[in-house]
Amino acid sequence: MMKPYIKAISYYLPERIVTNEELVADFPEWTVEKIADKVGVSQRHVAADSETATDLAIKAAEKLFEDHPEIQRENIDFVILCTQSPDYLLPSSACIIQDRLDIPTSCGAFDFNLGCSGYIYGLAIAKGLIQSSIARNVLFLTAETYNKYLHPRDKGNRTIFGDAATATIISTDGFAEIGEFALGTNGAGAENLIVKSGCSRCPEKVNDLSFDENGNPRSSDYLFMNGAEIFTFTQKNVPVVIKLTLEKNHLSQDQIDLFVFHQANSYMLNFLRKKIKIAPEKFYVNMSMIGNTVSNSIPIALADARNDGQLSGNVLVCGFGVGYSWGGCVLKIN
Repeated sequence: MMKPYIKAISYYLPERIVTNEELVADFPEWTVEKIADKVGVSQRHVAADSETATDLAIKAAEKLFEDHPEIQRENIDFVILCTQSPDYLLPSSACIIQDRLDIPTSCGAFDFNLGCSGYIYGLAIAKGLIQSSIARNVLFLTAETYNKYLHPRDKGNRTIFGDAATATIISTDGFAEIGEFALGTNGAGAENLIVKSGCSRCPEKVNDLSFDENGNPRSSDYLFMNGAEIFTFTQKNVPVVIKLTLEKNHLSQDQIDLFVFHQANSYMLNFLRKKIKIAPEKFYVNMSMIGNTVSNSIPIALADARNDGQLSGNVLVCGFGVGYSWGGCVLKIN
């Protein structure tokens, strides 16, 4: 049975940058320092009005092929895209990407819809494709344009989310062997992070915009996040999935050299690090200049940590969020 490895990771950030200074101009009740302290973000990249998640994914893939000339697109035999920002209800954006990247028509391609746990799930899917000999070189893409779902007056979410795309090659050789997974789902929390209108359950815009006592918008037509409930879900489930991931990989917490969590916000990350008793030097955080990029946050962090020389030994990756959905895995760095 073939062992699966991460062979390469590249990412693309949209050109437009929204700084805290710009947000303070829209929300004068906030300060630059308050935003940075509260969510840990100084700036975030936002896709242009005409720029879709598919466009971002293609740019990330092109950058990967440029950065790694040893990887030839004619050798890609599967394309997977994780996105909650598809171009169309149908067809799958992955099929469009195959054509625009000039990847052979002999490859498989599909999208899957997950958010902040999506990179972990995608690694699990790609591992299955490699180990079952269905594929030898999987191009796994993540791409999100959450900012298109945010109401202009949604100061909480506009400070947090950034748009991005990543490209990862999973193959039979590489720098990180993909270990065992612990995954979880609880759809009872679906309505705590949701865009209600636009699909079959509610195809037309509802136009039910209202504002709460703090001036925060609430609408079926824009992204709604119940921050308190998301925090409760996270602090309950992440320590459990960390424990299960360690058990499945027959490792103790002391044997993990680096923890790379989904980059949600600095308050949540600090809370989880302390609750799980992870030393600061073993806990990677890189969201200050890009924000919470949803399914992109873990691969961007892995790429940056590798470039910083911090990726070695056993690396535990963990994603959690919309769904509710969560997952963990250990990567063994060569």
